[in-house]
Amino acid sequence: MDDEQWRVQVDRRTCIGSGLCTAIAEGHFTLDEGRSRPTAEVIAPEDAVLDAAEFCPVEAILVRAAGTRTVLAPQP
Repeated sequence: MDDEQWRVQVDRRTCIGSGLCTAIAEGHFTLDEGRSRPTAEVIAPEDAVLDAAEFCPVEAILVRAAGTRTVLAPQP
């Protein structure tokens, strides 16, 4: 069900390639040409992905509930 899935996006223009996301949420992000990208656009809920979005130094990661599009991270 969509409500049980999360959609993960990375703004590659904003990303500085720090690699924090790959360390925090191992397996969910990869560095490609010096910028992060999610390994899957839609995932099962995983707290580490929320942490990666919150700790991204430039807030390039956006996590939303797939069904409702509610922003889950980063929090304002």
